[in-house]
Amino acid sequence: MGVVVRPVTGSDVSALSCALAEAFDDDPLTRWMLPDDAKRPAGLRRLFGVEIRHHHLAGGGAELTEGPDGTIVGGALWDPPGRWKQRPLSALLSLPATVLALGGRLRVGAGVSRALESVHPEEPHWYLATIGTAGSARGGGHGKALLLSRLSRCDAEYAPAYLESSKEENIPYYERFGFEVTGEIVIPNGGPTLWQMWRRPR
Repeated sequence: MGVVVRPVTGSDVSALSCALAEAFDDDPLTRWMLPDDAKRPAGLRRLFGVEIRHHHLAGGGAELTEGPDGTIVGGALWDPPGRWKQRPLSALLSLPATVLALGGRLRVGAGVSRALESVHPEEPHWYLATIGTAGSARGGGHGKALLLSRLSRCDAEYAPAYLESSKEENIPYYERFGFEVTGEIVIPNGGPTLWQMWRRPR
């Protein structure tokens, strides 16, 4: 039986946040934002939790995969065309949890958001904000299933897709699905480089 992709519900948020926190613990961007190895897992769980609950769920683009035992092991957080930017009310509601997640690194997190938003494409598109698989499930086809689930819809709607890769070694993987590098984003104040990737519909 292949990997099954299903929509995220409110009751999935906690478990999905844990899976994504594990997936991103070694990510260059999250390591720079939250450099304390001991505090990063909890910070990421809170950060993903607030983003899913207050932003991605409403857009209908959050999907997940489960392991054979039913444990949530992977997820993709997509924003539909015209909905990638967090709305003011959502941002206000999520602020307390974001402060708790980032602590003294709140200003750093805000700088990352500004850097990404300043070069975000204006053409309508599906935006892959986050995709990740917990370590125990890597190599099991979860990322592929999550990508194909939404990219097939992009093609059906003849809509482009966009993402930022925070790992240069992941670029060839995304290229296999039709993404192409269109630019680089250097996070200010000594931050890492991200690669902008765009996919035309097929």
